[in-house]
Amino acid sequence: MARVWMNHWFSTAYNIINLIRKAIPDIEIIGSNEHPYSPIMNVCDEWYQEPVIKGEQYVSYCLDFCQQHGIDLFMPRREMVSISQYKDRFTAAGIRIMVDDYQYVSILNQKHRAYQFFIQHDVGAIPDFFIATNVEQFKEAYKKLSAKYKWVCFKFVHDEGGKSYRLIDNNRKGYAALFKKQTTRISFDAAVEALSEKGVLSPIMIMPFLPDEEISVDCLKTSRGLIAIPRIKDSTRIERVCYDSEILKTCEDFYTQIPLECPCNIQFKYLDRIPYLLEVNTRMSGGVQMACAASNVNIPALAVGKLLGIDMPWTNKKEEKRVTHVEVPVVLDR
Repeated sequence: MARVWMNHWFSTAYNIINLIRKAIPDIEIIGSNEHPYSPIMNVCDEWYQEPVIKGEQYVSYCLDFCQQHGIDLFMPRREMVSISQYKDRFTAAGIRIMVDDYQYVSILNQKHRAYQFFIQHDVGAIPDFFIATNVEQFKEAYKKLSAKYKWVCFKFVHDEGGKSYRLIDNNRKGYAALFKKQTTRISFDAAVEALSEKGVLSPIMIMPFLPDEEISVDCLKTSRGLIAIPRIKDSTRIERVCYDSEILKTCEDFYTQIPLECPCNIQFKYLDRIPYLLEVNTRMSGGVQMACAASNVNIPALAVGKLLGIDMPWTNKKEEKRVTHVEVPVVLDR
């Protein structure tokens, strides 16, 4: 029986675990988190609390954890870039690991480097962007973008979970403002005032805000070809699985240049019906279960089977469907 460890995954990994168990019942799932409670604890065979550490120290903790608990396959989410950098330490210990090589992971997890790579290798349509490391550069970038686009946004390059993301909105007052999510909006003057507190800034990416539909493509390279399932999102919670030929071609072009072996999620946004490539997450998405439900392709199980040497057939009829999910209560006290 294979033992699989998932470290500090988001709550919707509850669905990922159930999908893996559905196709590979002879498996034990070990879960962990720095917090004592998480919804996924209810579908794990074992549950542990992690220490709050980072970087190489956390990598060493992970390797020790794998060896102490007899882990056959490690599925990292937390500190994925650092773990990827020391991937050979796990493989040398006989531990299979669901993370791609550092040369790719390091590029894709720094958005400006990823954009530069995509432009250089002609992968998809890339939105205009600027990198600023001081206030004057920020002002100049905003001036150029605002002359061309209605909305401009920015965030720090080194960010986790998009916490620093802000949409520049100079009309944040009045009745209409009551219907806008204010926590992600800031006026240009307020942004300049905040950034002026530092002489040299951590790199900031400034780019146009693309207001149209978001497309999330769940991908996995297999021996039978590339799985790429696009989910088109809008303001409702209903998503459309729709196989846009231009998006699928961009995904194929991406894999030609960066042949990832592990699951990934490629994100696009439309502007004037052009799908712009926004980013590539080097892990499964939080909504992968919806792609699986609509296509009848079990990406989590296929990814696990691939690393465990289990050959699992799959077929995608590429039927367009609408899909959503329903939240249910989960009691965490065992």
